[in-house]
Amino acid sequence: MSGFNRNALRQPLTRGVEAMALSLTDRQIDQLMDYLALFHQWNKAYNLSAVRDPAAMIGRHLLDSLSVVPHLAALDARRIIDVGTGGGLPGIPLAIVFPEREFTLLDSAGKKTRFLFHVKSTLGLANVQVENRRAEAWAPSETFDLVTSRAFASLADMVSVCEHLLSPGGRFMAMKGVYPAEELRALGDRARLENAVELAVPETEGERHLLILGLPQ
Repeated sequence: MSGFNRNALRQPLTRGVEAMALSLTDRQIDQLMDYLALFHQWNKAYNLSAVRDPAAMIGRHLLDSLSVVPHLAALDARRIIDVGTGGGLPGIPLAIVFPEREFTLLDSAGKKTRFLFHVKSTLGLANVQVENRRAEAWAPSETFDLVTSRAFASLADMVSVCEHLLSPGGRFMAMKGVYPAEELRALGDRARLENAVELAVPETEGERHLLILGLPQ
């Protein structure tokens, strides 16, 4: 595949995984590399990401998604929905790391969900379900323990659009760049901040934060 040197790209991935003290199996690393190869290939026609260099995708996509693994591990969340998942970030990497949990990847763009169906089939991800829908218009038969997103415009939008998807006691897990102080103020009492963590993402630059929110009791 043009521009995709699997052996060379595997090195920064494994280096980043070790730097974050994550315990991944060789098979999980292989699956992440398979996903990256598909992402790189389909990105040319499907415009999954503005990042075109697969070496840059290691940090900005894979390791960024994996940076929340310890925080997700600490949550009792069996059913997880990744809203506005796009090309499957962070949903696909997290589904690879947590095969015992159920992940629904939701996006309104048909070409992106077609890519995700292909990833699910190619990687054999039995714990992944793909939905080509708008979050605000979907009433699933079973709600979710956790709503995660890496791309929502604002926390207020995330809560407004997705709160009907949450089970009682469920949480939001929002991945952000700089600490979103203004967005938190704009939330008011519609959600409560349970935890805010500054993430350290190897192989990339810039601030990254994880915010875990709950609905008012």
